[in-house]
Amino acid sequence: MNLTQLLNNMTLDEKIDQLIQLATFFYAGAETRGEITGPMEDMGISQEIIRNSGSVLGASGAKEVKNIQKVYLENNRLGIPLLMMADIVHGFKTIFPVPLAVGCSWDEELAERSAEIAAKEAAVSGVHVTFAPMVDLVRDPRWGRVMETTGEDPYLNSIFAKAFVRGFQGSDLTNDTERVAACVKHFAAYGAPEGGRDYNTVNMSERELREYYLPAYKAALEEGCEMVMTAFNTVDGIPATGNKRLMRDLLREEWDFNGVMISDWGAVKELIPHGVAADESEAALKAINASVDIEMMTACYVKNLKDLVKAEEVKEELIDEAVIRILELKEKLGLFENPYRGADEQLEKEVIMSTEHREVAYELATKSCVLLKNEEILPLQKEEKIALIGPFANNGDILGQWSWQGSKEDAVKIYDGMINKVGSDNVLIAQGSGIESATEDQFAEAVKVAKEADVIVLALGEKSEMSGEAGSRSNIRLPDVQLKLIEEMKRLNKPIVSVLINGRPLDLNGVYKESDGILEAWFPGTEGGRAIADLLYGDVNPSGRLTMSFPYHVGQVPVYYNHYNTGRPKDAPDAQERYVSQYLDIPNEPLFPFGFGLSYTNYQYSDLSLSTDHLTANGEIEVSVKVENVGSTKGEEVVQLYVRDLVGEVVRPLKELKAFQKITLNPGEEREITFSLTEEQLRYYHEDLSFKSDKGKFQVFVGPNSKECLEQSFELRK
Repeated sequence: MNLTQLLNNMTLDEKIDQLIQLATFFYAGAETRGEITGPMEDMGISQEIIRNSGSVLGASGAKEVKNIQKVYLENNRLGIPLLMMADIVHGFKTIFPVPLAVGCSWDEELAERSAEIAAKEAAVSGVHVTFAPMVDLVRDPRWGRVMETTGEDPYLNSIFAKAFVRGFQGSDLTNDTERVAACVKHFAAYGAPEGGRDYNTVNMSERELREYYLPAYKAALEEGCEMVMTAFNTVDGIPATGNKRLMRDLLREEWDFNGVMISDWGAVKELIPHGVAADESEAALKAINASVDIEMMTACYVKNLKDLVKAEEVKEELIDEAVIRILELKEKLGLFENPYRGADEQLEKEVIMSTEHREVAYELATKSCVLLKNEEILPLQKEEKIALIGPFANNGDILGQWSWQGSKEDAVKIYDGMINKVGSDNVLIAQGSGIESATEDQFAEAVKVAKEADVIVLALGEKSEMSGEAGSRSNIRLPDVQLKLIEEMKRLNKPIVSVLINGRPLDLNGVYKESDGILEAWFPGTEGGRAIADLLYGDVNPSGRLTMSFPYHVGQVPVYYNHYNTGRPKDAPDAQERYVSQYLDIPNEPLFPFGFGLSYTNYQYSDLSLSTDHLTANGEIEVSVKVENVGSTKGEEVVQLYVRDLVGEVVRPLKELKAFQKITLNPGEEREITFSLTEEQLRYYHEDLSFKSDKGKFQVFVGPNSKECLEQSFELRK
């Protein structure tokens, strides 16, 4: 296809219409099509615009997608096919754990496999593009969308960003019709809203932006990610969707990204309430100047770009650039030759929710759960009588937000997982309470059931709507009624294991001290109940490690491991009792630090050594440590390496993750683990934004988490 010739044959109206994305129900052939009323009618979308529009939001199902594409092509003058886009975030129909949980697996290969399966199920259902991965760095668990990210560390987020892109896109997007194009989001720094409140202001220095928040987006693009979605928030006082310096200067020019950029839902028109555009015309002007190619679900472009071109406020060349990028993606997906791409009704029946896919979802769920506390209560014994109590004991709401096509009915519930393992005689069940309310009868039933059991397992947490987009919360403890349920159970003086279903790190006051064991299961996906049961009974040894710190109290947040020191650090040898950086009523440290997670065995670290005490620009240091499984159970350990630059031009973090290895050790087995550390890994953004390292002294730490590490020192010489 000669795209330049095609572009030259398009009228200005046809070009501009390619830049709008509309929801499925606008299109003839859609099964969900209805009368367009209310706000949708107010958009002023004509049939002519629909006939020439470039992409569809939310279409899926091979039959529906084919119908939409067929009717569209019959009416489009130049036969330009539609792009079908959707939010396939952590699974299509087979739902994997939420991305924050996937991060806690520290398993990039399994993360890639989950994205590959999601792509395959989406592709046979007619989807061409997924709005994933979301790689926003997060430090504030009040923000509901932390569930969509892989955590608080830029290095680890970058690893997962690349893995997800590889999984979604594969190595030959044109010919591999079981893959979909990926769209990294949200550019940029969406994960740092003030107060943890969604859509809120983001305010940080450019140096902070480049060092912590941009690396994962860049990693996704280096892996070949085809699209970028703009963020809702401001960046340096300018909304991202109209931020020319961020989008055109940095993303397009500095990073050389020439793929498609799309706004988030309604974000172009939202330049008006942000206060940087007086009306839709000015919003369109700022967005196109910022290099936004596709406007999602508002009509600023189609209503105003033509007049802006006539008034010579917008050059038609800018519109041509946007259109050609969209056409190039359609060509790369092979849509001109095969507009239906991978959509296949028969394959849908064979592929979606296949046994193979569910097995991978199960494996990832087992590796994503994190054992937070264990006072010799876990694993459960199969002959014990267990009281399974709580709002999630027999609840299919374990998929989490953005499980668009997922079904709660298909999800394996915790109760089902347990009775399938040990039978119903040994698992007594009571709801105990709802998620946010309870009756006295529910409490009474829970007490009655618990009295008959050896161990109480409480299935607690958030309903899916309590996290995700627009799911910000100021109080991140469990709802009061669940805390009361824990109190009622505690009075029985029986061992308590709490299983947590949630989309964010929680403030565990009212849970931590009261529980003998705590398993953080997140929203574990379709096979969640089966995975949780196998972990509780010890058929699988927990191996998940936190990628986001758990606060001791919500008043600490944002709380994260790679923070700066202060001029008056609390733990300095000569620190005063009062006049140091501290809280008077709670610790500075989180309850559970980054990298933390327990196992049913124990690991011993010893003999940390460096191959040399100095590093040169072209050299490397081998960092070696011995790790031994000193327990009686086979297990997986995540060996983590951190570095601290002791004296920098700019203040440096107390620790920075630079490498990790996930290893399996049999009981009594010891292995020497070696990392290579180079000068490149020590670089950071200086005051003038140059990216380089400092000569001088460094510390290197190796351990099972960011807090408990062995330590050595070296010097960087130049």
